[in-house]
Amino acid sequence: MSGDSTSVIVGEKKWHNVVLGIIAWIVGILFFFPVAWMFMNGFKTEAVANADPTLFFEPTTEQYSTVTQQTTGLLGFAEAFANSAWIVGLSTIFVMILAIPAAYALAVRPVKKWRDVLFFFISTKFLPIVAAILPLWIIARELGILNSRTVLVILYTAMNLPLAVWMLRSFFREVPKSLIEAADVDGASLWAQLTSVVLPIVAPGVAATALLCLIFAWNEFFLAVQLNTVDGQTVPIWVTSFVSTRGNFIAKLSAASTLASVPVVIAGWIAQKRMIRGLAMGAIK
Repeated sequence: MSGDSTSVIVGEKKWHNVVLGIIAWIVGILFFFPVAWMFMNGFKTEAVANADPTLFFEPTTEQYSTVTQQTTGLLGFAEAFANSAWIVGLSTIFVMILAIPAAYALAVRPVKKWRDVLFFFISTKFLPIVAAILPLWIIARELGILNSRTVLVILYTAMNLPLAVWMLRSFFREVPKSLIEAADVDGASLWAQLTSVVLPIVAPGVAATALLCLIFAWNEFFLAVQLNTVDGQTVPIWVTSFVSTRGNFIAKLSAASTLASVPVVIAGWIAQKRMIRGLAMGAIK
């Protein structure tokens, strides 16, 4: 009797797993379909893209040549891409330089009322950015950094720093204290403990945090369009230059959106293993 009941339970579990797997595939396809359709539209002519939807068409790279060669906005694709790469890369580096020691201190050697410190960090994300844009614009103008890449580097660093501190602190707390105590007994300095003992263990978490900061900074639009639309135009602003009221430019806009998405997709694909390991740290005890 017990053997039969066991086989029934195993069979039910397999059936449940199949159903859950099918549901997961359906949900994944539904989320991926708009991206796939955008990618396909980029290889269509405007006439085909604006006609009835079809999966069968003669692909062309005309739209990609158009969006990369002509300058419909203030800057071309190469200049906008260079601006985004510089701003996002530099701000992410600054975020990690500031967040790693702060998170390590809060996790391993917390200060008095460390909960209040953490809450202060995350409370900065509660303020609607619309409410702060006018003071930020005035400050940037008075400092002479309005319409420059510098203002976005500073703001993106401040924007991602609270998230990075919170994430990294949870990763640092997973490091066995016995390792840190052993390094302390051996006479290792605080810097040596952090770089030689702790960081190699939490490297997946650091990679996951850096990738998330990179994605958030790359996709940010509101601050860029309000404070930096001249010399430091970023890729999200460049994409909007293909939105026009003079006609439907679906194929051209799809090609521009695909080009804007490629760097984030490549970064995520390269760091996917470390990101999955980092996000899963502490999930299973």
